Amino acid sequence: MFENLGDRLSSVVNKIKGYGKITEDNIKDITKELRLALLEADVNYQVVKEFINNVKQRALGEEVLKSLKPSEMFIKIVKDELIELLGGNQKPLSMDKNPNILMLVGLQGSGKTTTIGKLGLLLRKKHSKKPLLVACDIYRPAAIDQLKQIGRELNIEVYEEGLNNPINTVTNAIKYAKENKFDYILIDTAGRLQIDLELMNELINIKNVSNPDEILLVIDSTMGQDAINVITGFNEKLNLTGAILTKLDGDTKGGVALSVRHLTNVDIKYVGTSEKMDGLEAFYPDRMASRILDMGDIMSMIEKAEDVIDEESIKSAKKMSSGKFDLEDFLIQFKQIKKLGPLENIIKMLPQAKKMGLSNIQINPKDIAHIEAIILSMTPYERKNPSVLKASRKIRIAKGSGRSVEEVNRLLKQFDQMKIMMQKLKSGNLKFPF
Repeated sequence: MFENLGDRLSSVVNKIKGYGKITEDNIKDITKELRLALLEADVNYQVVKEFINNVKQRALGEEVLKSLKPSEMFIKIVKDELIELLGGNQKPLSMDKNPNILMLVGLQGSGKTTTIGKLGLLLRKKHSKKPLLVACDIYRPAAIDQLKQIGRELNIEVYEEGLNNPINTVTNAIKYAKENKFDYILIDTAGRLQIDLELMNELINIKNVSNPDEILLVIDSTMGQDAINVITGFNEKLNLTGAILTKLDGDTKGGVALSVRHLTNVDIKYVGTSEKMDGLEAFYPDRMASRILDMGDIMSMIEKAEDVIDEESIKSAKKMSSGKFDLEDFLIQFKQIKKLGPLENIIKMLPQAKKMGLSNIQINPKDIAHIEAIILSMTPYERKNPSVLKASRKIRIAKGSGRSVEEVNRLLKQFDQMKIMMQKLKSGNLKFPF
């Protein structure tokens, strides 16, 4: 979503780096480009105006003008103001109650029911919590069946009473959750195509009977500036504690994410990053600002790795770092990398990914599958002793994997090159050209 904005801001940052000193004239030029980049990304005009004024005011201060590296100070100011615009510090969910009650609200089509499942999975995997999903959308056809299907897929229990009054369902669900020691109750409420009095009255009644610790608005980030009116409408009636932006992996301009917090004072707590059930992430303003400015997001990379790492991969990683590894270890690490999600998304988290031309890189999943097929077509002995792979064995492996002998040779060459590189790293003989 932030690709175009990130590209524009990266070019502004590179321009700043070219200035020997910061003056009032070049600050004027830079802030003009910043303003255009933000407006083109569909950021609210009032938000842009205040952002530019804050950057300009701080940039003309003594701290920047007298700095030994004024361009770096200016870039820091832009990043700091972006972080502030996005909400400052990360706002965690309520976790100190037993059970914690979360009420999710939103318009139809925002992805609310799917998001409830994603949030339940995240709470279980990252925080070792026991969630209960509660079905209270009795109006949308098959909404309850959809939530039950999600629950079965994720092995998370769903409480439902069919088309019973949602107030009674919530009351009984809370009692059930307390009796069965659930840590979280996630209430899936009804949505409408637009905000109306009937919808709001029902949500207010559910709020009054459940006394939720969090009321989270699930909103489609592709709505553009209309999202501000939706958030304001829900917030006035329900006093929201946070928002979850869905479809952040889409190709819209992203202005809503930069406008929401400033205009509504409602914090973004989570963002939907893919259609998969594990595609929900806690929202960190500082990390998002770093990604937009092409400064990378190493912390998110580490967290993704920690989620999928296991004892077997740790052992093979140690062997690889020592330079003593075989194709079995190669395969284990490959499988771990696949669990991280699309490789191009991981690459985008690297610092200077745009500058190095990596942000638009496309990695064909079929290429990865082909490598895996080749290694799996080898016997365990061959994987542990690649040196025995002569012509006849390579022909058999190529046939077994449906690939060519040339591809088998290419993989073995890459494996040998990696082994040599790891050995040089271990011995300290690898010289970098920078």
